[in-house]
Amino acid sequence: YRQLIENSGPGGYYTELARFIVVGRASEEQKDAVASSVAAQHETLKRLKPGASCQEIYAAHNETMRGKGLPEDKRLYCHGQGYDLVERPLIRHDESMSIQENMNIVCHPGFANATVAGGICDNYIIGPDGPVAIHKTPQIILETE
Repeated sequence: YRQLIENSGPGGYYTELARFIVVGRASEEQKDAVASSVAAQHETLKRLKPGASCQEIYAAHNETMRGKGLPEDKRLYCHGQGYDLVERPLIRHDESMSIQENMNIVCHPGFANATVAGGICDNYIIGPDGPVAIHKTPQIILETE
């Protein structure tokens, strides 16, 4: 089960957070899928710096996915947020904007195949040296006993 929370806060700005929740214990395949998504997110985060090209970030993300034997991301997996849930810049092949300091960016790479889904979703504020997480939620699968 994947829990996705998308809300605007008291200041009106949107953010998102998603984690997988498993009743019982997660399978190794599920753990690997989430770990692959976390690794893909961290690869994108390394590139989210002021002045970075959204087109180049998107190309690098799909190269990472292919390199792990995973499907390319055809959806909008990383984008700006503000008073609307989806705002520019859009991390995709046709975005002309670049990343700028103080942007609120959500990054949610994921994939699914016939037996498992993987994903992760977190927001970051772009600092002068790159993204800074806005929360400290562990990037793990939440399991029950």
